Amino acid sequence: MEIKTNIGGGGIGFFGILTIVFIVLKLLGIITWSWLWVLAPTWIPIAIVLLIFIIVFIFMFIGSL
Repeated sequence: MEIKTNIGGGGIGFFGILTIVFIVLKLLGIITWSWLWVLAPTWIPIAIVLLIFIIVFIFMFIGSL
């Protein structure tokens, strides 16, 4: 009989919780930020990863010339 153990973390993560907190605070009127900044914990990490990929791609392209 095989026993499976789940060691991986998974779950919502820090940025997910931060986004939910910001949304709740915005809906309750506690913060008056624009929705752009309320949702920033969602899009900023994605933007950073995309920026890194673009920079790596540019350096790979320049290196192959």
